[in-house]
Amino acid sequence: MPKTSARLLALLSLLQVRRDWPGVLLAERLGISPRTVRRDVDRLRELGYPIVAIKGPDGGYRLDAGTELPPLLFDDEQAVALAIALQFATTAGAGIEEAAARALNTVRQVMPARLRHRIDALQVTAVEQPAIRPTPQADSSVLTALSAAVHAREVLRFDYTPASRGAADDDGAQAPPRRVQPHHLVTWGGRWYLVAWDLDREDWRTFRADRISPRTPAGPRFTPRELPGGEVAAFVAGRFRGADGSGDWPCVGEVILDLPAATVSGYTRDGVVEEVGPDRCRIVLGSWSWVGLAAAIGRFGADIEVVGPAELKDAFAHLARRYANAAAGD
Repeated sequence: MPKTSARLLALLSLLQVRRDWPGVLLAERLGISPRTVRRDVDRLRELGYPIVAIKGPDGGYRLDAGTELPPLLFDDEQAVALAIALQFATTAGAGIEEAAARALNTVRQVMPARLRHRIDALQVTAVEQPAIRPTPQADSSVLTALSAAVHAREVLRFDYTPASRGAADDDGAQAPPRRVQPHHLVTWGGRWYLVAWDLDREDWRTFRADRISPRTPAGPRFTPRELPGGEVAAFVAGRFRGADGSGDWPCVGEVILDLPAATVSGYTRDGVVEEVGPDRCRIVLGSWSWVGLAAAIGRFGADIEVVGPAELKDAFAHLARRYANAAAGD
């Protein structure tokens, strides 16, 4: 009996590694006959594992999805990875913390002591970043509806609440529903967004999911357009920088700072830093506005030589007057 149990576990482990297994290959890997493989497959089926027989010249087996989740078999590294992922999920703020904690406790209880000690040695403490304003969360049913429309490639109609006012127009009339071809559902900065082609405005738009109220029924199917740039990550980053999807900031300037390049590059995320001397560097940086760009460069606390453009020089002059007035005030 112990030999049979060990063989069943080995067979189950192989079936979980790849999708399709020829029966002859399984017999070779386990060192048994094809007839014994068939018997062991029947035993696993009796235990609730949905193993499907594959027809064809070679024949074979596949561990298929069933109506219930059967017991799973993990090797040591998979078990540790699963436990670590569950521990991080308990601090993710995704609404699954309680379920993740229960699953982690279940996995930990059946782990061998050697693996349990590895998991217990990893203690995660979640430190949330202070929020300037509360972050609205999209309803899960809305996310499901948006995702389904993206997958089915169906025109989506929805009411959209702008950030500055309610759903009604200034005269009190209800705003007409938006009609879009949904392409991607993405997350950015803790919020969900829908990337879509607006049929009425004939342009690409990004919509916050927490402001969307889908209407039914859905519209006709459509052929997807090519997203500008081809990559959704670059497109969304460009939109949040106020660009057209190219990923560029609306205001880009170049200066020389009296600081080593190594020092400046350690505090620059989106800029390009080039060394021009032992204690001098060239930096190309972008921002939403010229004044904002000048202020960002001023935070380095070093002498600045503006290379260009003229708008950046004017922004430094504007800040100089503002700071001078602040210093002269009470």
